Amino acid sequence: MLHSKSERFTVPPSSELADDAEMFELAPVSLWLEDYSGLKALFERWRAEGVTSLRDYLLEDVARVEACSSQIRVIKVNRRTLGMFEAEDLSHLVGNLDRIFRNDMLKTHIEELVQLWEGRTEFFSDTVNYTLSGRRLDIQLKGSILPGHEGGWDRVLIAIEDVTERESARRQLSSSETYARGLFEHSPVSLWVEDFSAVKQLLDEVRRQGIIDFRVFTDVHPEFVTRCMSEIRVIDVNRHTLELFAAADKQTLLMRLGDVFRDEMHEHFREQLIDLWNGKIFQQREVVNYSLAGDELHLHLQFSVLPGYEKDWSLVQVALTDITARKRAEAYLEYLGKHDVLTKLYNRTFYVDELNRLERKGPFPVTIVIIDLNGLKAANDQLGHGSGDALLRRAGEVLSKAVDKPSYAARIGGDEFALLMPGTDERDAKSVMEGIENLLEVNNQFYTGLPLSFAMGAATSQPGERLEAVVKRADLLMYEAKRAYYAAAKG
Repeated sequence: MLHSKSERFTVPPSSELADDAEMFELAPVSLWLEDYSGLKALFERWRAEGVTSLRDYLLEDVARVEACSSQIRVIKVNRRTLGMFEAEDLSHLVGNLDRIFRNDMLKTHIEELVQLWEGRTEFFSDTVNYTLSGRRLDIQLKGSILPGHEGGWDRVLIAIEDVTERESARRQLSSSETYARGLFEHSPVSLWVEDFSAVKQLLDEVRRQGIIDFRVFTDVHPEFVTRCMSEIRVIDVNRHTLELFAAADKQTLLMRLGDVFRDEMHEHFREQLIDLWNGKIFQQREVVNYSLAGDELHLHLQFSVLPGYEKDWSLVQVALTDITARKRAEAYLEYLGKHDVLTKLYNRTFYVDELNRLERKGPFPVTIVIIDLNGLKAANDQLGHGSGDALLRRAGEVLSKAVDKPSYAARIGGDEFALLMPGTDERDAKSVMEGIENLLEVNNQFYTGLPLSFAMGAATSQPGERLEAVVKRADLLMYEAKRAYYAAAKG
């Protein structure tokens, strides 16, 4: 699509690789980077042989599950993984995988494989692993084929969260009433005991009025959701709840529930009501609450009407597990998939995807600006790569301020950038480029050392013109500006 110049700069600078490696190594959850390309090849062979239902095929002969596992290659793991599984290093871990993945894992592993077979790029499971000393680990697993690797499955990121404490607490809760109370109070997860009987009465009243589609009803009457939320009576919470929500005591927490359940929680609670309307008295979902200090909390919520109270819902239990660290790690990994770490702009993968999306959906006209950073090679050769990286970071600062959504700025090569501006004509493009020149002037006044300079070329799509052709036109204009810049510098 672009000239060969852009293709030469596809390897990220060493500083970017170091940043990525450090974030991977220090992530608060267990991370595994694996190669599934062999598994993909095995799946393709089985499809060619006529396999249609992978689940049935694997259950016919469980040795086939082992054949799948043998095709998965572990590339690297982070520090948290070695600690969790009591391994000395990667080779120690990989050499003992049969001790980690055994017994209880067979069924859930089949489900993970089925999710990939069905074309998903992400898969989830709740399963059991074992440490190298034989200790059981209850885990929540999320796998994702990394962006740009969907075709070959050669880079798959696995995030594993140890939920052993939570699952152990749940298994033991039923042993005795006295012991259950102790577990409730000292449980490592946030536990709430609530009375939903008034909520059930409101739902029953609406049902008696002849309402059939409750989702449509709540669309038309959002105040009904608010009323139901106000009718929940909290009976008790445990110590971990007070710690999680930064409450001094139970009374303080109960008096300030409006500060805890706000914003996004209204929509989460609406979905909870819809599930209750449909008879689902055990539910799981991810929600967002807030501590009394104002901190955003990402939580895994488990809701259950306790046995014996199914008729009136007067006793329900809610368990909240704090997954904020995991969500932040996932958000950062998602950020890395779309952004260039050095400049903080979008990366080439995002640029290609967005270009294809604009090709299909517009809005038109689409203006594309190709930008080249003048003098980067000279800065690297004469002053070192640290000086060149500083110029690139400054370029990111300027271009991030040059456009707002739905327009995007991306780094598409070593010293080359692009602006994608949907619904923008030539006059608007000229205004944006003038704005960039003004930003460059301000940036050069703020920083000492090498001046920041761009060569730019802009092109706007014509009716029926492919965006690939627009990129080429903008690229040619950029090169004309580049030649003029160096000609002036020699003169």
